Amino acid sequence: MRNLKLLKSLRSSELRGPGSPQFLSVRADTGSLLVVSQYAVTEYDPRTGQAVSEASLTAEGFLPEDGGGVVVGLQDLAELESACLATAGGDVVLFNLNTCQLECVGSVDSGLTSMSWSPDEELVILTTGQETIIMMTKEFEPITEVGIHQDDFGEARKVRVWNREGVLQATSEPVDGLEEPLSWKPSGSLIASTRRHPNKHSVVFLEKNGLLHGDFTLPLGKDQAKVKELLWNSDSTVLAVWLEDMTAGEDGWVNTYIQLWTVGNHHWYLKQSLDFGGDRQAAPVCVCWDPERPLRLHLARRDWTCITHDWGWTTERSPGQDAADNANVAVIDGDKILVTTFRQGVVPPPMCSFELQLKSPVNQVTFLCRPQGTNQLAAFTADGRISVYRQSGTCFLCCSCLRSEIEVDGVVVSVVHCSQTGTVALQLEDGQIRRVLWDCPDPSVEVWRDSTGCNINFPVPCVQTSLCSVGGEEYLLGLTDRSHLYAGDTELASSVSSFAVCNDFLLITTHSHTCRCLQLSALSVKGLQAALASDGGQNDETQRRVERGSRIVTAVPGDTRVILQMPRGNLETVNHRALLLAQLRKWLDSLKFREAFECMRKLRINLNLIYDHNPKVFLENIETFITQMNSIDHINLFLTELKEEDTTCSMYPRPEGSPIQLQPVSGQKKVDVVCDALRSTMETMDPNKFCLSILTAHVKKTEPELEVALQKVHELRAPGAVSAEEALKFLLFLVNVNDLYEHSLGTYDFDLVLMVAEKSQKDPKEYLPFLNMLKSLEPNYQRFTIDKHLKRYRKALLHLSKCGPEHFPEALRLVREQKLYSEALRLFAANDAQYKALSCAYAEHLVEQQQAEQAGLLLWRCGEFVGALQAFAGSSSWRNAICVAQQIPLPPDQLALLARDLAGNQKLTEQRRYSEAALLLDQYAKDCEEAILALITGAVWEEALRLVSEQDITETNLKPALFDAVSSHTVFLEAQVATFARHRARLAVVREQKEKARLDMLDEDGPDCPDAELYSEASSVMTGSKYSHSNSRISSRSSKNRRKAERKKLSLKEGSPMEERALMYALGEIVTTVDKMRVHNLLKALVLFQLDRQAEKLQQTFEEALQTTEAALPEVWPDGIQNNNAPLTGPNSTANSITASFQQQQQKPAASQQGPVFNHHLKAPVCNV
Repeated sequence: MRNLKLLKSLRSSELRGPGSPQFLSVRADTGSLLVVSQYAVTEYDPRTGQAVSEASLTAEGFLPEDGGGVVVGLQDLAELESACLATAGGDVVLFNLNTCQLECVGSVDSGLTSMSWSPDEELVILTTGQETIIMMTKEFEPITEVGIHQDDFGEARKVRVWNREGVLQATSEPVDGLEEPLSWKPSGSLIASTRRHPNKHSVVFLEKNGLLHGDFTLPLGKDQAKVKELLWNSDSTVLAVWLEDMTAGEDGWVNTYIQLWTVGNHHWYLKQSLDFGGDRQAAPVCVCWDPERPLRLHLARRDWTCITHDWGWTTERSPGQDAADNANVAVIDGDKILVTTFRQGVVPPPMCSFELQLKSPVNQVTFLCRPQGTNQLAAFTADGRISVYRQSGTCFLCCSCLRSEIEVDGVVVSVVHCSQTGTVALQLEDGQIRRVLWDCPDPSVEVWRDSTGCNINFPVPCVQTSLCSVGGEEYLLGLTDRSHLYAGDTELASSVSSFAVCNDFLLITTHSHTCRCLQLSALSVKGLQAALASDGGQNDETQRRVERGSRIVTAVPGDTRVILQMPRGNLETVNHRALLLAQLRKWLDSLKFREAFECMRKLRINLNLIYDHNPKVFLENIETFITQMNSIDHINLFLTELKEEDTTCSMYPRPEGSPIQLQPVSGQKKVDVVCDALRSTMETMDPNKFCLSILTAHVKKTEPELEVALQKVHELRAPGAVSAEEALKFLLFLVNVNDLYEHSLGTYDFDLVLMVAEKSQKDPKEYLPFLNMLKSLEPNYQRFTIDKHLKRYRKALLHLSKCGPEHFPEALRLVREQKLYSEALRLFAANDAQYKALSCAYAEHLVEQQQAEQAGLLLWRCGEFVGALQAFAGSSSWRNAICVAQQIPLPPDQLALLARDLAGNQKLTEQRRYSEAALLLDQYAKDCEEAILALITGAVWEEALRLVSEQDITETNLKPALFDAVSSHTVFLEAQVATFARHRARLAVVREQKEKARLDMLDEDGPDCPDAELYSEASSVMTGSKYSHSNSRISSRSSKNRRKAERKKLSLKEGSPMEERALMYALGEIVTTVDKMRVHNLLKALVLFQLDRQAEKLQQTFEEALQTTEAALPEVWPDGIQNNNAPLTGPNSTANSITASFQQQQQKPAASQQGPVFNHHLKAPVCNV
């Protein structure tokens, strides 16, 4: 639905010469014109009006000097930098464009009638006066010569086709009235010709096999004109028909005109008609298309005036921005304007909504850019008239127009007007932009400037322009014939095939088969550039795929429809997601729920957006929503589509910069909130009318309230309301019938159960006996049976507890099976026998679950002391066990035996709870010696010394234990120091190797080698380090699991990838282990028993270990250690805290503060606080 719009027409009349032009050709490399006459060949530049070069054909003898010579062909040969021309006398001449020399490359004695070159300039065809065809190479070497008239295919053939080897390929069927013009379509296999019928004159198309393939009728009488020539443009989109009247007019002159035809959807449109009148001097004598610019046509007149017309493709659409605009698109078709109003519907071309018949062919059409008047259009016809039409109802009426003139310095190629701002912008032929000040007393033109005062121009001329506001500033958008889109002098995107501005949105189609839609007010020019350069995400609403070659025809203002035209001409309507969501958001903001709902339902937009767009506003206007819907089905549809997902975060993300709407009720599920709000409002408005919707609200909650819904169905008795049967049928549509039957059974209402069962597919033999059995039971036991059948065990237990003591064994069995101990205890009084039985059963369960201490507490409080004692004893809860034993009470000997069992047999010592074991043995078992042995085993030296009263125990047990402790501590410290030294040495080797590898890589690849950083020491230490902040808030359990997983990756094997990290981790573990050792109490005990040598050795070994680890800290963790306020060492220090605080403090750590420093001069411990 595109028209040809004349961008500019360049007329050059400076060239003058004898005779008149006979042939015209265009140089592809320079754009200059080659004109040949009866006397000379001239190269002419129409832009400067100067002749570039010229050579006389008469002086060289190629044409007679009397001017009677005829040139039958002219062709520019870019590769040879020459022009080839052929004369009727039979000469083939090359005109060298550099030296201006003429060279005869061949001659035919019988003369020549035509010359034609192949598109690739590899072959040349000559037709001779003997009616033969000569095929030659570009070096003018003959290939073949054949006769035009062939007897092989009969005598009446009109069109014959030869291949590149000169072999006859096909001869057409006899075509009556076929005329001499022929033109082969550059892209395709069609040959255009003309045919005169008894009642019409038409252009016909033939395939290369000679068969007819379509035609169109010229808008002329059958004997009115003759076709002088048919010319395809270079991209095969336009066919030029050069005509001349067969009879002279009243003034004796013969009219000449050129028509430009295009095809779409198998229909040929007359887009331009150039009428030259009957002036013989003004009529063109030569016509040719430009080989580089497909829509540029060159004409040469008899008076040597050269005219160049430049056209561009354009879609003439009405520029309105509101619902008053009918989204009109006007298509030129000869003397008719085909108008389609896309707001009312899509009419596929060549059909239309309205057809305007004019008196002469239309060359240009445009719509009025005034608000509320955008449905008016103006047409410029070939006879120079302007007609203005306004739409009235279903027809267009012709009206008058006003005219004013403004002088512009330059050639204007496009004019655009913005109806919102009133701005008028002009584009000149070189891309300059001008602003027209037309609403002032003295209209004028000024340079276009931006907000900073800088002049703004297009870098190159644009074939389509449009005014819009981007980020609050007005810009002129332009699209070039090379598919570049500009906003002033800024290129926004390339590979753009079409664009349109609709309301606040920019719509574009690209050659990558996408349609983009961007909101202009929310973006700056740079933001627009970035958005068009990005590919978009999965849920990017600004982009959608379209069919290959799609172009924008129009977008319906105030609507969501975008009309696209495919390459073959058919139309497709799409609802672009960005336009659609913007319109929906506008409707929802203005509380137009009905419009939004209808649009979302039609275009399959998730209905959750109605609530998710602004939950607070929706809940505040629930009644408005229900009133506007005014349809039970629509409300039910909305309810059934509800889900917990927030569609504004997933499916339809909010535009950037828009405020995020929070959920009005925190902690509650969205579906429940909406269902409850709708249900309560409908119950207030009209519960009978909205009965089905109320039932839907109950059923669609996250935990369906089927019993409530069934009860409401059962209670339906009000006049005017839906019947219970109808409501039940509706529920069966929403819920599975078996589920509904089970829930109806849970209401304990047998009338309701029967009503549901009758609507199901169940066999009465299946459910009637069961229902009859239930009716025969006592009410509480009946409900117990129903709840147990429905596996509602808590309710079943509640009803069973009310059935009396005779049913308690069944209740206890149910409690054991379903583990309902806590619920059961709440149903009985604490002084009942049932409560005690339940407590004992619960205790057994807890013991099985390895929770013996809780079982003991439960038994203790219900008076089962013996069971409680066993439970406490089994859980090592010795304090509770002693309390229960004293409460029983146990005899002293049994109490002592219990204490001994708790201390030894019950694994207090195995659990390293030596102090507690000693307390039991000393106070309750009255065995002081065993208590002392337990304390010695646990290295609780001070408490052991408190209980020692006999020298024998000191000599036999205490001192040997001290010696063993000193020995084990010393051996352990020496082993740790040796391991530390070994790992430290290996770490130095590993780092040296890594540094050497890094330096070698730098030597090979230079200082900018990116891989050299892989070997840097800092990156190895910091990026891969496992140590975390000591004040991490991660739970100990998760931290432990994470550290365990990371340790699995570390290996101390030499040469392993993680060896350096593994060594650092091992060294850190040694530092932590040594730092956490406790030798304070051991040293005091050694000094007390005058074991100074052993104490001094242990102190010295411990201090050497601390000094060794301390001295290695700067070497192991040299740089980049995180600062931390934690002490360098201490009881809560870790390898991480030690390394992190080292560089912060830079002082001798307080490791020696962890125990007494033995002064061998004073022979006494010095304890630091």
